[in-house]
Amino acid sequence: MASASLANLIDFGATHELESLLVARHGTIVAEAYYAPFRLGLKHRVNSVTKSVIGTLVAIALKDRLLDSPDHRVVDFFSDRTIANLDDDKKAITIQNLLDMTSGLDWTEPLGEGRPRSMFDMERSADWEQFVLDRPMATKPGAAFNYSSGNPQLLSAILTKLTGQSALDYARKRLFDPLGISDVFWRSDPHGVSIGGYGLFLQPRDMAKLGYLYLRDGVWDGREIIPPSWIEGVRHASVQMNLMDLRYANLFWVAPASNAYLANGYHGQRIFVMPTQDVVVVATGTGQSASIRKEIELIADAVKSDTPLAPDAAGQSLLASRIQAVATEKPQPVGETPKIGKAISGKTYRFPDNVLQLSSLTLNLDGAAPSYAYELKTGRPDHPLERHEGPIGLDGVYREGAPTNQGITVAKGAWSYDQSFVVQFGELGGDNIRRAILSFEGKAVDVVFVAEFGPSVKLHGETAE
Repeated sequence: MASASLANLIDFGATHELESLLVARHGTIVAEAYYAPFRLGLKHRVNSVTKSVIGTLVAIALKDRLLDSPDHRVVDFFSDRTIANLDDDKKAITIQNLLDMTSGLDWTEPLGEGRPRSMFDMERSADWEQFVLDRPMATKPGAAFNYSSGNPQLLSAILTKLTGQSALDYARKRLFDPLGISDVFWRSDPHGVSIGGYGLFLQPRDMAKLGYLYLRDGVWDGREIIPPSWIEGVRHASVQMNLMDLRYANLFWVAPASNAYLANGYHGQRIFVMPTQDVVVVATGTGQSASIRKEIELIADAVKSDTPLAPDAAGQSLLASRIQAVATEKPQPVGETPKIGKAISGKTYRFPDNVLQLSSLTLNLDGAAPSYAYELKTGRPDHPLERHEGPIGLDGVYREGAPTNQGITVAKGAWSYDQSFVVQFGELGGDNIRRAILSFEGKAVDVVFVAEFGPSVKLHGETAE
């Protein structure tokens, strides 16, 4: 692979809000970049890449003979439930329909622009599996592709019924442990079912191991983990996605024209498998996903030969410099704290009941160690408030706070031209950096939490000081 072409791929990632990019060929990592402040050794939220992991676990359950056939009817696994809108079409849904996103269940989760309304409604429900099972039928099973995080949620619940353990625990035993993957976090629903459509956190190198397992026809260290026939089913996908020339199979996206397939997640979480080039590429990000076709083109362009290339010192130096550049944060000068910053620093603002359960907020922005602290209402009598605090960068660079299951907390902020304070906060690798705009007047603060989907949330607080 040409080092200069790999450097172009690193640059592409920098302009598309990537947090990591890993390229492996013939089983060797040839380029690995981490875009600051994300870094090597941290987990990343992989979003819908989780779906492909669920599909892989279904393949293993078939190999383990815990599941007799992908043609098994879904309702058979939920005979203990009363299911709404149960007709002959719903009774005919199979495991394979769930794997191919052709269940026919009515669901709104657009792949382009638009709010994933059904996914949010499922999140708000007390019983996620019941919510999915109760959906009315929009088409007959197998008739049309319709993307849905509800389908893999049912698969995760079925895996629990088949194995007697969560998808996470089954994965640890039959997938993660054999591949040497130990640093894992996987969210679960209110009933303890591992979330099937998203919610998994993995390190990029561990994502690459999953890709390599598929590249090597399901074999790892001489041991068959996944049946080769399952991977052939992915490579020869037949379900039309009606999105460019892409197809779908077994919870994988497939680009037949490029002989490539991928586990694909929101905001650019991707594991590319390219058998013709013997290449695996992993990308994680925080922004709008780049074109799958463009990423495949850039990867393929870097592949120049099946034999080693002549030494290219200039290209290798360019690649190394690009990797170093994206890994380095560039602080900006911090000016004098504005008068409003001095006035509000150290004051505690309290908020009436609100949808975010925010109880209080304190900012200390005047001094050598800027920081924040806020309290959330928990609804628990024994522990009514939950306190969060940490440093905040004012020089354009995130400051790191406490580690959580979903990543290390980070925050940075800046004063805007209208004297409002704009803060960005979230977790490293969490794919969830949020933005809030705080406007101060007298003893009051108005806070606008900018939403990615739907209307922003506006809160009003006051201080007694």
